[in-house]
Amino acid sequence: MALLLAHSSLAISFLLLLPFCFLFLFKRFSSVWADKPNLPPSPFKLPIIGNLHQLGSLPHRSLRSLSKKHGPLMLLHLGQVPTLVVSSAKLVHEIVKTHDTAFSGRAPTVAANQLFYGSNDVVFSSYGEYWRVARKICVVELLSVKRVQLFQQVREDEVCKIIQMISHSCSPARGASINISELFLSLTNDMISRVAFGKKCGSHGENRYAGLIRELGVILGLFHVGDYFPSLGWIDILTGLDARTKKTFRGLDSLLDQVIEEHLNPERHEQSIDKDFVDVMLHVQKESNLQDIPLSKDSLKAVILDMLAGGTETIATTMDWIMTELARDPTVMKKAQEEVRRVDCKKSMVQEEDIRGMDYLKSIIKETLRLHPAAPLLVPRETISATELQGYRIPPKTRVMINAWAIGRDPDSWDNAEEFCPERFMNSPIDFKGKDFELIPFGVGRRGCPGISFAISTIELVLANLLYWFDWELPDAEKKGLDMTEAAGLTVHRNCDLHLVPICHFP
Repeated sequence: MALLLAHSSLAISFLLLLPFCFLFLFKRFSSVWADKPNLPPSPFKLPIIGNLHQLGSLPHRSLRSLSKKHGPLMLLHLGQVPTLVVSSAKLVHEIVKTHDTAFSGRAPTVAANQLFYGSNDVVFSSYGEYWRVARKICVVELLSVKRVQLFQQVREDEVCKIIQMISHSCSPARGASINISELFLSLTNDMISRVAFGKKCGSHGENRYAGLIRELGVILGLFHVGDYFPSLGWIDILTGLDARTKKTFRGLDSLLDQVIEEHLNPERHEQSIDKDFVDVMLHVQKESNLQDIPLSKDSLKAVILDMLAGGTETIATTMDWIMTELARDPTVMKKAQEEVRRVDCKKSMVQEEDIRGMDYLKSIIKETLRLHPAAPLLVPRETISATELQGYRIPPKTRVMINAWAIGRDPDSWDNAEEFCPERFMNSPIDFKGKDFELIPFGVGRRGCPGISFAISTIELVLANLLYWFDWELPDAEKKGLDMTEAAGLTVHRNCDLHLVPICHFP
């Protein structure tokens, strides 16, 4: 009985105190809310994981759906990481023109730190003096217009080889299909390895180098627990992802060490050879008088790795999307072939100087980049200082995702935004070089990709020759319609390889 009375008394006391507790909590949280900064709108988040569950398997699509509900400027909480999502050209314009320095940081990631020598490259390095020096080397020494022109012969040699290979596999009559996706990956592997190393590292992409570069791209696109919950990074060790990343790094590091040692061999420099990326980097390292920013061997390897990763899968993926869209629209393909075949080609291939006036071909490339940017969320940035955007306060250390895929399909910027229509770019001044914020497949501002010229030169040359020498048809099994489902990853490609039937146009 006494116990019952005690419990009753406790219950009554609790009930009497409850209103005072509510009053205390109300005052406490009212003061917190009053002091809360004016942050961008956010969707509802769950405890601990925040909005991670809303990313889905294809984040660029999930984020566009969320932005339709919450606006083109949206704040998510991905685990412990505040993340700003930008989904309009107007906002990108304001960032670049007014706040570019504040938004020029780079979000640190577990994979980049492990694979790129502590993020000692250009793409993933922190904004600062080292980044400025490394980027200047890329822009001036490796990827300048002059340097890209010097590699023209390499591009044309490799394209000529795939023309011959396709010609041998087909006949004037309708023959078997070929795997275009594998062909493009093999081509870019061979081309980039020659440009970077001065030689191929195998044949047809079936080599250690190609496998390592492919694995590098896969790992960069995987979910690392440590990126969103820094205190729980040990989970990546338990899952085996940490070991997988380190194994890939060891393979790449060994390959780069071997290549550098070959380039340091005095006998190699007695031969008359064109300088490749490694030659250029070694020369810059030797001649550099930047005492405060020394270019270590790891720095050299990190920058070279940027060139390999950025110039292989992204270019191959873009070419794959182009041929996929052309296969789906034979009318556009025919119109492009008519333009390309106006060239008086008495040589073994269409050359780069022949392409300058091919406006429709260039429009096809722009339209594909609009609909299918190879990296739809670009590489995430990070704010290096507090700033304001559209009246909202953006704290420092906020991760920033610019949804280039959503911006390219924004109906406020494009008519019939979901349709593949190259004609929209005919006589249009809009370009992808960073000045037109409706089309930013290569990024924008200080963090824009310096390899645009090399990438476009390669894509134009390959596409012009494939359309000049061959007619292309879908295999019977695909004629009902191609599966356009996307595969998840940092670089987004179609879930299925593209197979096409080549028919020699000039038997």
